[in-house]
Amino acid sequence: AMAEGVTKPTEKNLVFLGMAGMIDPPRDEAKAAVEAFKRASVRTVMITGDHVDTAFAIARQLGIAEEKGQCISGAELERMDDGELKKRIRNAAVFARVSPDHKVRIVRALKSDGNITAMTGDGVNDAPSLKSADIGIAMGKTGTDVARQASDMILTDDNFATIERAIEEGRGIYENIKKSVIFLLSSNFGEIATMFAAIAAGIPSPLKSSHILWINLITDSLPALALGVDKNDGSLLMKKPPRKPGESLFAGGGWFYTVFYGLLIAAISLAAFFRVPWEVVTGRGVEFSLTAVSAVLREEAVLCRAQTYAFTVLGLSELFHAVGMRNVEVSIFRSGLFTNPLMAVAFAAGLCLQFAVTEIPFLVDAERVARTVGHSQLVKTALYGRDANWGRIVAAVGRSGADFNPDDVVVTLCGVELFRKGQPTDLDFDALLEEPLKQRDLPIDIVLGSGSGSYTLLASDLGHEYVNVNADYRS
Repeated sequence: AMAEGVTKPTEKNLVFLGMAGMIDPPRDEAKAAVEAFKRASVRTVMITGDHVDTAFAIARQLGIAEEKGQCISGAELERMDDGELKKRIRNAAVFARVSPDHKVRIVRALKSDGNITAMTGDGVNDAPSLKSADIGIAMGKTGTDVARQASDMILTDDNFATIERAIEEGRGIYENIKKSVIFLLSSNFGEIATMFAAIAAGIPSPLKSSHILWINLITDSLPALALGVDKNDGSLLMKKPPRKPGESLFAGGGWFYTVFYGLLIAAISLAAFFRVPWEVVTGRGVEFSLTAVSAVLREEAVLCRAQTYAFTVLGLSELFHAVGMRNVEVSIFRSGLFTNPLMAVAFAAGLCLQFAVTEIPFLVDAERVARTVGHSQLVKTALYGRDANWGRIVAAVGRSGADFNPDDVVVTLCGVELFRKGQPTDLDFDALLEEPLKQRDLPIDIVLGSGSGSYTLLASDLGHEYVNVNADYRS
């Protein structure tokens, strides 16, 4: 201000009192965010209208630039063509004294060099560069309406560190999508491999169509959804470099995991399927071979039991596979078993449903499976040729877990009663147990009484240590 009558200021008789200055310091969390970006292989570039020295001082404080040679002024940028700018921009970290046109050139140069570019801004003059970037990020509090409309994302808190959390969340979402897809493909590949291997070997199918539908119901629903909302280790995700724009979902070992886990599930399921015919074949003293297995599997009771084993093991394998897919790089015991409550619920529900379909009578009939607990086991008993004691059959059935009254048991061969109310009938057992009869594989039915169920064994089993007295249980 000047006194009245003074038209021209004069600098004399002045007393120096001090100097006033203004500073716009970076936020404390901004430096931590820049460091996190470095660990995640995300490069931070400062574009500002401030003087080069001011911009470099702030950039060095934040860890964006280390030497002044990484700074480019608007005047230098004006003298560069696009080719030279593309070369210089690979090492540049600070652009100072730039115009709106310069910002657009910088964004385009970064994109042409193969970078996915995100641009932040708040003013009207930032709108063209926000629109040119792959992801335009506007400020929600101080940003203009023009900048917000031109952007793809708005920071409601105007905090640069929020971008770090957004990147972490985005990587987590992509990781969950990848885990879910690989889990579903590897599980279904395991089912296909199981069926294909059996068909190629010329043996009956290990699974029925209803089995496959049931397994898909308990594994492709809740477990897959649980993987989709899994909580990832953010610190681990932010240590990985960004994926390339054209990278396949199966890059980074995706194909390997799909094929490996699929074959592993198939191998375990086939091993369970072959266990039943192996026990029957070896129990009969026959050399184990595919021909012998194929012959044994023609028996409906043996095939039903083997399919039940394969069905149960396949379902459980896929449930455990879902838990393991949460993090394929560490053990499931180190990945936090209960950090995903939905996965715990899905796993428990799958186990209960699989148990129910093999143990609850009306579900057993619906799925046409054999029971796998208690009275469904192969019972070891002592039945040898002429000295066969039918009481031992009943005792063996009793040990298997069935609930029955011994006085109600009736054992018949082709409709002829062999054993009733704890006593054998007046039949010539020697004649009944002759080799020709046993070779015919005639069924011996054991009826436990009204509502208690029934069992079937084959006459050919009587000369062996292992007798399948529970192969065909019906409640």
